[in-house]
Amino acid sequence: MSSAEAAYAALREGIVSGQHAGGARLEEETLAAALGVSRTPVREALRRLHAEGLVQVEPRRGARVSTWGAEELDEIFELRALVEGYGAARAATRVTEAQLAQLEDLCEAMEEAACAPGGADHALIGRLNNELHAAVHRAASSRYVAGLLTSLVQIPLVVRTFQRYQPEELARSMGHHRELVAALRAGRPEWAEAVMHAHVEAARATLRRDLGAEPAGEPAAMER
Repeated sequence: MSSAEAAYAALREGIVSGQHAGGARLEEETLAAALGVSRTPVREALRRLHAEGLVQVEPRRGARVSTWGAEELDEIFELRALVEGYGAARAATRVTEAQLAQLEDLCEAMEEAACAPGGADHALIGRLNNELHAAVHRAASSRYVAGLLTSLVQIPLVVRTFQRYQPEELARSMGHHRELVAALRAGRPEWAEAVMHAHVEAARATLRRDLGAEPAGEPAAMER
């Protein structure tokens, strides 16, 4: 892996994981020293992250981790529901038996992580959730779906939605995954699309509640 790729991977993980908080300054010299590289690969990494929407670059003020307001997050989830719903519908007519087996394994692993003896392992659940959604995207066999979703699903607030879930919300999410796999196995595009829409909208309601835009226990009535 080149220095530029390593710097990009490290900085991206730092932003997505929340190590670099929204609005934090990203100084090339400081980052280069921390990563053990020169400023050139850091500069290239920041350009790539800016293109993905994870970093804001302002003239004469340098780079900062992007921030998102409630209205922007609503739009992001609206787009996710549309694109992931389309992807799920497409996957229902193309998914293979091997892909279905992988999805079922991921569902089981997430359920085990949710019932861990010391409490739900939200970090593991988040990683497994990303794998499950990526597997559905691959099953859709579309050159566009995964690319369109790359920046939408990697926004830090979206990535860490599972850490905000109450037990009943986590159980509902697990149920959505199982129903989605059932719809895919049945080859029912409309069913798969509806489940994915509901899944994304439920995550949006949780995020809105935690950001103070939604009363607890009252999912938003979002317009489409």
